[in-house]
Amino acid sequence: MTDIFIGFASALWLGVLTSISPCPLASNVAAISFLSKKIAHPALVFISGLAYTLGRMVSYAALGWIIVNSLLSVPQLAQFLQKYMGKALGPLLILTGLVLLEIITVRLPGLSFSQKHHNKLAESGAPGAFLLGFIFALAFCPVSAALFFGSLIPLAINSKNGIILPLIYGIGTGLPVLVFTVAIALGVTSLSRWFHRISRLEYYTRKITGIVFIVVGSYYIGIYILRLF
Repeated sequence: MTDIFIGFASALWLGVLTSISPCPLASNVAAISFLSKKIAHPALVFISGLAYTLGRMVSYAALGWIIVNSLLSVPQLAQFLQKYMGKALGPLLILTGLVLLEIITVRLPGLSFSQKHHNKLAESGAPGAFLLGFIFALAFCPVSAALFFGSLIPLAINSKNGIILPLIYGIGTGLPVLVFTVAIALGVTSLSRWFHRISRLEYYTRKITGIVFIVVGSYYIGIYILRLF
């Protein structure tokens, strides 16, 4: 039971940290603000923002489920991963921690999206907002890519409840976005101030998480590779 709780809590935290990272956070606020300009009624703004949030959640959950299920559905590959994932998890966590601490920088290709397509999706109501969130979630930044591919996927593969973890991660990515959706729907004028506060909070939480990842990764290396413990 403790292992299940730790796995679920870790996946949820990784999702929240992904959502408040600078690149995803900026794109989320910009997208919801853009949607709110196309809609006059606050209730419809909230519905569109909720649809956008659900789109991001479904995108992350579906992608993670497909990757984990595909890897574990092949018996030989599943046995290989179960045998060696413990050894690989340590170096992966350390690499992820170094990316979070910005010691290692990674450049990823961006996802281009024309203003014309933005307008079409925004004018399509909740279905268009859902699709917008689904697509934006796939535009990985270095930090979000490190958290998703370097932490969540190995954690899911190494867990007995690995298929569920991408869904928990997706829920975590949606929680901060829901806060901004409600704020925009209510017409909160100090939204930019809260945006900067969350950005500042993200800086410290990302650094702390990076240090924790390096420590835990070193511990895994000591257990599974160096046999020190």
